[in-house]
Amino acid sequence: MTIGSDEKTVTAAEALVTQLESYGVEHIFGTCGHTNIALLDAIGRSSIRFVIARHEQAAAHAADGYARATGRTGVVLMHVGPGLTNGVTGVLTAALDSVPLVAIAGDIPSYYHGRHPHQEMNLHADADQTAVYRPFVKRAWQVHQVADLGRFTERAFWTAASGRPGAVLLSVPMDHFSRPVPAETAGAYPLAVAQRPGLPADVADRIADMLLAAGKPLVYLGGGLRRGPGLDALRSLIEHLDIPVVHSLMAKGTLPDSHPLLLGMPGFWGLEITNEYTREADVVLALATRFAETDASSWDSRYTWQFPPAKLIQIDLDPAEIGRNYPVAVGAVADVTHAVQAIDTAVRARHPQPRHRDGLRETITATRRTLFTDSRERGTSDNFPLRPERILTDLRAILPADAVLVTDVGWNKNGVAQCYELPEEGRFITPGGASTMGFGPAAAVGVQIAQPGRTVVALIGDGGMSAQLPALPMAVEQGAPVIFVVMNNRSHGTISDLQAANFGQSYGCDFTGPDGTPYSPDFAALGRACGADGYALTSAGDLGDALRAALAARRPAVIDVPMVNEPVPTPGHWNIKDIYQGIFE
Repeated sequence: MTIGSDEKTVTAAEALVTQLESYGVEHIFGTCGHTNIALLDAIGRSSIRFVIARHEQAAAHAADGYARATGRTGVVLMHVGPGLTNGVTGVLTAALDSVPLVAIAGDIPSYYHGRHPHQEMNLHADADQTAVYRPFVKRAWQVHQVADLGRFTERAFWTAASGRPGAVLLSVPMDHFSRPVPAETAGAYPLAVAQRPGLPADVADRIADMLLAAGKPLVYLGGGLRRGPGLDALRSLIEHLDIPVVHSLMAKGTLPDSHPLLLGMPGFWGLEITNEYTREADVVLALATRFAETDASSWDSRYTWQFPPAKLIQIDLDPAEIGRNYPVAVGAVADVTHAVQAIDTAVRARHPQPRHRDGLRETITATRRTLFTDSRERGTSDNFPLRPERILTDLRAILPADAVLVTDVGWNKNGVAQCYELPEEGRFITPGGASTMGFGPAAAVGVQIAQPGRTVVALIGDGGMSAQLPALPMAVEQGAPVIFVVMNNRSHGTISDLQAANFGQSYGCDFTGPDGTPYSPDFAALGRACGADGYALTSAGDLGDALRAALAARRPAVIDVPMVNEPVPTPGHWNIKDIYQGIFE
């Protein structure tokens, strides 16, 4: 189409930025490259704040953390080729945790397609960088003509946030950003509000009947239910029928750890009493969960879930998850908030009087109290380097109740999920589906930008901190007062323990210098070099002092905590241990 000389035009980049503003986008995380600077120029003249991340993985993790904290779609901007591939791990992490994320990547000039221009992905397929993302994003768009950019952008934001949320990719040839488009293009594609499907009344009635008839009902709560009306309805339901609850890793903190019906996680990191309840339940209401391997003891019925004889009621927004790992008695594709509200209403209509199961709450409360008390008692040791539970004990005692803990993987993730008593006002954010080392540092920066008034702690190992050092200058540049607590055992500790337990020694997992002695960077000095505050501990009491100082300063801070390497208790089963011993199913 030829645009008439009397028709007002703008560049496609300018139209795109106006469109993003209309969608409520306030922050974009990313890095620059020659393929996206035309878009950056337009962003620089808008209300949108661009957050320079220095590395695309850090940018994607930060956008992910921002999305988790706000509930809105995160946006990450990348360059062609190596820029896009650098971002793969971060976008994958968001995708597998059902986080709405729009990744925008510059691409080669449209008129050089297939000629192998600078940084094009080629060799076996010409200029098809979207293929790298297709296995895990909900949809990948390649913009072939500039007239499609506005429509594809609307489709990208709709797809990321509707249904089961997830990540999408929009690949835009660099020349398209500079091409003229009619000015009205910017407002031509308004973003509709997604209406999530409810639970049909007859299905809610059937589920209510099954829960009322059950002798040992159980609720298994996944990460898809956040605070609000859905959680209020869940509390109403379980407290009315006295139903115990287990939760997945991603649902830690949805119900407060102090709730008298909350058993905690099942599976590999679950307590024996938790796995006992999962084995003995006769009706299980599973809400927005995919029955991940570690939460299901590698789907071995000897340890955790037993379907049959138990009857499974599974509710999820994604039809692909219904019955994926276990046969269902009732499978419903529905928004979990609407579904729990409908079930609670149906239960109360049939059985107005609350039920009481003798000794249930007392048993759960006593078991959980013992778990948390024993962990805190182990955390009183003044031995130095510190035991990991001493680190958690000091954090729990000193951090404000509404602090956000953003973890990486290893002791920080598994230990917090298992034995850190999260206050009701607190928040726990962790990489679940991909279990990504390096998630925590940059994701914490994104969370802090989203919620500048809260205390945000990146609780990470030295391996995870080393993997994403760009998070430090990003925090300083953005004035984000993240407290980076580095649990430093000079090792990829969890894997080192796993290898030593199964093969008799650890090799290739521990950090050593040329002489073979343990090695670690001075993370506190590194923080200071980046412009943050740095605290190097020399005794057990230093951790509390450093935390209080960092909280008072409200500046980016790195606390380097020497820690002994000891495994997280694993009462349950994970079949990788069988594999190492040559025992296969």
